[in-house]
Amino acid sequence: MRPKNIEKEEAIRTTAMRIIAEEGLENLSMQKLAKEANISPRTIYIKYENKEDLLVKLFIDEVLASYEAAVLQDFDEKMSFAEGVQKIWLNTFHYFAANRSAFVLMQYGKSSPLLNQSFQEKNIKQGQFFAPVHRFLRHYTKEGILINLPFEVQRALLFAPVWELLNEYFEHLNRPEQIITETIILQSCQSITKGMMMPNH
Repeated sequence: MRPKNIEKEEAIRTTAMRIIAEEGLENLSMQKLAKEANISPRTIYIKYENKEDLLVKLFIDEVLASYEAAVLQDFDEKMSFAEGVQKIWLNTFHYFAANRSAFVLMQYGKSSPLLNQSFQEKNIKQGQFFAPVHRFLRHYTKEGILINLPFEVQRALLFAPVWELLNEYFEHLNRPEQIITETIILQSCQSITKGMMMPNH
């Protein structure tokens, strides 16, 4: 790719991520993107078929790898269950709090075909994404420390609450007081961790 094309590609992606973070996905259109990136719509359509294609590629290139790397930073699947979940939660909270556009794309991906399309395009098999976390849950279930629930339920219990807390975090950015703090994240994490574990643990 020639340097000028690289610059245009970077401008498209940077501008798209900014619009998503500041104005939401509903306000991202190819015409608006072209105008704000100072690039002709024709140039954008050469690179991307449509808005959905743009979102899939943004998700793959700008979010997928960095999200996984951020969540797994300093995580060890041999950690105690409580310690491991705390690390996952804090990493998730810090990553998305600093990357609102990534959070918006992930939220969109959960309620649209975006996530599945991205996984298919990248040829990611089920269980490959966040494999250390999957092994972590399986190990503690096998050891009798976790309540033996279907894996999909365990994964939802692990991630859904922190996602809802992040929603509240962003809701409170424009309010006088931010109620979602690291302390709240840790207290909430402790409650969820206890709820997932067998009573004798």
